[in-house]
Amino acid sequence: MIDTERLHLRPLTVDDADRIVELTSEPEVGRYLPALDPEQLRARVGHLAAQWAEHGYGVFAVELRQTGELVGRVGLIDWPQFDEVEVGWTLRRDAWGHGYATEAARACVDFGFATCGKPYLTCNIHPDNAPSFRVAERLGFRRFREDTLLGMPVVVNRLDRPTAA
Repeated sequence: MIDTERLHLRPLTVDDADRIVELTSEPEVGRYLPALDPEQLRARVGHLAAQWAEHGYGVFAVELRQTGELVGRVGLIDWPQFDEVEVGWTLRRDAWGHGYATEAARACVDFGFATCGKPYLTCNIHPDNAPSFRVAERLGFRRFREDTLLGMPVVVNRLDRPTAA
């Protein structure tokens, strides 16, 4: 678990699936996500939750520290087809504009470099998702390549592991 100034990050579990389905069914939230029906999305949450046991890292549920309310998910996703680990984030629409995505993703970047052993991390963003590009830029990610992921076009952004001073 990770606590930031305003957020509590805990490993995502299959018990979170219904809340993640609800969150991604918001039209503005789901616009840049793969089109999955609720059962496919529940299975995806199960897959993401299983990555904790397999890799020692994975996706976190994002909760407000003050209330314990789940506002989204953020974390590390292993993509074996690219031999890369992605930092990804999805928050409820009413949680946008508060800096939560940047705060949670920054904690995940630090956690990722400490645990996954990769020389760089990526974030995969739909080409039209300007708010996510702004989060990625604040975190120091830079455009790396264009690709396709889960049937959708993405711009892969990259952040290299910091070098020791």
